Amino acid sequence: GVLTQFTDQSMPPRRTLAEFGLPKDVYAAGRLDIDSEGLLLLSDDGARIAQISSPKFKWPKTYLVQVEGEPSEAQVRALRDGVVLNDGLARVEEVQRVAAPKWLWPRNPPVRFRKTVPDAWLALTLREGRNRQVRRMTAAVGLPTLRLVRASIGDHALDDLQPGQVLKLISDCPGTADDLFAWSKFTGNHVLESRKQADGKTAYLIQRAGSAAATPIPHVTLDMRGVSC
Repeated sequence: GVLTQFTDQSMPPRRTLAEFGLPKDVYAAGRLDIDSEGLLLLSDDGARIAQISSPKFKWPKTYLVQVEGEPSEAQVRALRDGVVLNDGLARVEEVQRVAAPKWLWPRNPPVRFRKTVPDAWLALTLREGRNRQVRRMTAAVGLPTLRLVRASIGDHALDDLQPGQVLKLISDCPGTADDLFAWSKFTGNHVLESRKQADGKTAYLIQRAGSAAATPIPHVTLDMRGVSC
């Protein structure tokens, strides 16, 4: 029940990110509807926010979706093949039935169930970013969404984070090795090894995203003194 922005003109005003004491110039990288739950990335790097938020970069986002009804193979196939919405054809990267997540916190307010109608959980991965896309897609195939939880964005997973908790990914000091390791999580490149050199520089063994594990590129020397990734 929190808006992914810092102000609200509604009366009475709704909860916003302003109550969480975030550092200056930190903004949400993409939105999360006020009636949805789960992972939200925040950053003070405008380029990185644009990359995560913009559909053209096709960052995968996975959602756990509690739906009303018992999904049939035809309904799951329809989601996988694409659903025509009022703003065009919408697709999912992956969709599958999953068990109800036992680790999930109680929802406030609780989901309103109909005792005579079963419910089920789906895991959907999107690379698009349309407004309320998951809810509209499940409704279009006859499976209204009861609860929507974003479980991951790219390589970043919700894991055991609880509502209101913040996990810091990048250090306070720009240009440190911590920044490089955080950068690797965002880009998909892997830092396999770091080695301090006599000239004060650090050499990194980096495996490029998509490369086979047996063919990492050679050591790359980066001057990390005062340089941010």
